[in-house]
Amino acid sequence: MRIAFYAPMKPLDSPVPSGDRAVGRLIVRALEMAGHEVIQPSRLRLWLKEGSHDALAEKERLADSEAERLLADFARHRAPDLWLTYHLYHKAPDWLGSRIANALGIPYVAIEASRAAKRRTGDWAYGFAAVDTMLEQADMVVASHRLDARGLAAVVPEERLTILPPFIDAATFEVTGPRLLERGEPIRLLTVAMMRAGDKTASYRVLAEALERIRDLDWRLTVVGDGEMRDEIMGWFDPVRTAWVGQLDAAGVTAQYAQADLFVWPAVREAYGLVFLEAQASGLPVVAGDANGVPDIVYEGETGFLAVSGDAESFAKALRLALSDRKHLARMGAQARESVSGRHDIQAASRKLDAILRKAQDIHTKRITGSCRKLPAS
Repeated sequence: MRIAFYAPMKPLDSPVPSGDRAVGRLIVRALEMAGHEVIQPSRLRLWLKEGSHDALAEKERLADSEAERLLADFARHRAPDLWLTYHLYHKAPDWLGSRIANALGIPYVAIEASRAAKRRTGDWAYGFAAVDTMLEQADMVVASHRLDARGLAAVVPEERLTILPPFIDAATFEVTGPRLLERGEPIRLLTVAMMRAGDKTASYRVLAEALERIRDLDWRLTVVGDGEMRDEIMGWFDPVRTAWVGQLDAAGVTAQYAQADLFVWPAVREAYGLVFLEAQASGLPVVAGDANGVPDIVYEGETGFLAVSGDAESFAKALRLALSDRKHLARMGAQARESVSGRHDIQAASRKLDAILRKAQDIHTKRITGSCRKLPAS
């Protein structure tokens, strides 16, 4: 299939590193691995940081203008066979793809969609209502985890709703051998996250407070990340026990995974956290906050330990438990690697994604045929 891939939240060539950009690029790779031709027809960003009726309506007008341009282009050149929108929710309604798919009469698929019912009223109401219409139009709606799927089930029929678990290319995270956590050496903790205001800063605050509660244990922390909140955040951590290495490229981050013993991140209000999969693929067990989809990729007692999201005391207890048995921690690291390879690797995700798109085609055909049957005879 020729697939139009569109990310209303942020274009895939954005210079700003983020989890959503990384996931979007992985989805494109998975599509290409399945033999599909992927085009990215527009860089129009429909995402808003702050919601209001007027601001959202202006984004809709921009999408209308862009849709006219693209439809004219598709009339001259080959049009896509299917439109795939990545990250559909109230802050980034897809007025562009939904209009084009309807005009071309092609299947419309929304991947990593979510629906927060509390946004039905208030500043985001216009975007929430628009997304509900798009979910109704979609031939398949794909959630990333069970919590999002439950929210979507209120408006999306079971036949058109599925879950595609988060995935990575596990082969890029090599493990040279089992970790040997010898007594007498500090356990090497690692965290990888940008230092932005908001949820990232909140997570760093929880981590700093939790580590303060386990000062009696033998550990060292390495922090990979940078951003406008760096000076404030780094002031919360013990400078003797903490090494800050700044922002690194992919190879540099992979090297840090290989040198650590335990990955730690509170994940306050995060969707799921791609870094948890990367760390586990590298053979690292994880201590994480149990926000949203994190329990779908960090398996309590098997590949890591979960704490109450945003609770520093709960996170400290999980850290203490993790650090209490070095041999068990090493075994969990091996299980974490196997878990990602078996459950969250791009190879399996590519096959499942291909099956989802094939099903969307079938549903689209049935919906069109059903609509045609309802038309009165001429």
